[in-house]
Amino acid sequence: MQSENRFFDDLAKMVNGIAGTVAGAGREAEAAMRDRAKEFVGRMDFVSREEFEAVKQMAATARAEAEALKARLDKLEGAANPAATPKAATRPAAKPAAQAAPKAAPRKPKA
Repeated sequence: MQSENRFFDDLAKMVNGIAGTVAGAGREAEAAMRDRAKEFVGRMDFVSREEFEAVKQMAATARAEAEALKARLDKLEGAANPAATPKAATRPAAKPAAQAAPKAAPRKPKA
């Protein structure tokens, strides 16, 4: 009877050893895949979350400053010309590309 008990003890030890080995291999495979994913993302030239948030904040600040400057400009234009028509009529419309003045030809350097 003791021989059967010893057989099961050895079998249990062997199964525990195999389970530990499989768990270790799983952890190694997960770490290797994580490293490969980091390398792949690194080659894609993605930005980090911190960099993205910093640029997002800079854009929001620039937008707020531009709006403040636009309001100040509108106020100054209104003060300079109190009889001015509404804002839409005060600014000339942009010329279409076909009507824009042609660019001057580049000058040749003197030799």
